[in-house]
Amino acid sequence: MGKVNSRSKGKRGELEIAHIMQGYGFDARRGQQFAGINGDADVVGVPYLHLEIKRVQALNLDKAMEQSQRDAREGEIPVVIHRKDRQDWRITMTLEEFMPFFMAYVEQQKGQDNGNR
Repeated sequence: MGKVNSRSKGKRGELEIAHIMQGYGFDARRGQQFAGINGDADVVGVPYLHLEIKRVQALNLDKAMEQSQRDAREGEIPVVIHRKDRQDWRITMTLEEFMPFFMAYVEQQKGQDNGNR
């Protein structure tokens, strides 16, 4: 029974993230829903990212990140989106992959700050 519940919880987590991404305008859906091929991201339709979704109480983050890195295709950034019950979703990625996102944000903020002067 526990394995079925955890599989169901994982599916619900994938659907939840797909709906959140749809809210941001992406054509997101569960990756295994149609293809069922190993190596597909858990949620597809978000360009440039390989999304592994983990909705578990005890997460082996290193193992999840290794899976995302292993399965990411050329040009995809491996990302693990995870949460425990009654907690917010969190994102894990390498610092090397995170910094370009942050630097783009910093530049955008500088542009907005200069426009307000």
